[in-house]
Amino acid sequence: MEKPQVTAYVKTMCGWSNGVRAVLAKYELPYTEKDIIKNPAFRFEMEQRSGQQLSPCVEINGVMLADISGEEVERYMLENSLVQLNHADAGVPLNAPCSDAQHAAMARGEVVPVR
Repeated sequence: MEKPQVTAYVKTMCGWSNGVRAVLAKYELPYTEKDIIKNPAFRFEMEQRSGQQLSPCVEINGVMLADISGEEVERYMLENSLVQLNHADAGVPLNAPCSDAQHAAMARGEVVPVR
C-alpha cells in the first residue's frame, strides 16, 4: 500500500494536535509538520489553504481536512483505504482539546505541556 502524502498544520502543545501526531505515528506515516505557533507563516498558509482559522488541519493527498481531531484523521484514512486498521494504542487521547491555560500560554508565546 502506497503511503499518502501528509502535511499537518498543528500547534506546539495542543491535545488535538497531539492526537493528530499520534495517529500518524501509529500508522507509521511520514508527514510534514508545520507548527503554526512557532512559525506564523504556516498559520497564514493553513488559513489560505483551508479557508478557515481553526487547527489542527491535515492535508492528505491534496485533500484538506480542517479543524480535525486524530480520531477524525484516522476515520478518514480508513474510509478512503489509505491505511489498514491498526489496533495499537496511540499513547495519547486522539480527541482531547487544549486547556484554557494552554490557550492563554500560547497567546503569550509560552509553551505549556498537555496534562
